[in-house]
Amino acid sequence: MLTWLIFDITSNRVRRLLIKQAFKLGFYRVQKSVFLGKVEKSDADTMKVYSEEIIDKNTDSVYIFPVCEEDFKKARFVGQAFNKELVCDELRSLVI
Repeated sequence: MLTWLIFDITSNRVRRLLIKQAFKLGFYRVQKSVFLGKVEKSDADTMKVYSEEIIDKNTDSVYIFPVCEEDFKKARFVGQAFNKELVCDELRSLVI
């Protein structure tokens, strides 16, 4: 399922840990604190549990939004957009 991961974390250390976990679970960075991935529900749940364990709930926030692929394909972007095919695993490889 396509899932947005959006966060606002005050601690650099906690932010780095959260980013590392996001990459490990298959999320791609869209912006500095915005990730998107085609991940299993269990991976989104893992991200939620992990976030609950490490963030400061008084100052930090983490949002995890599933979105259906039909609606995602209707998305419109202005400015520097990300590679939708890469996030949706429609590209087999990316050569840089």
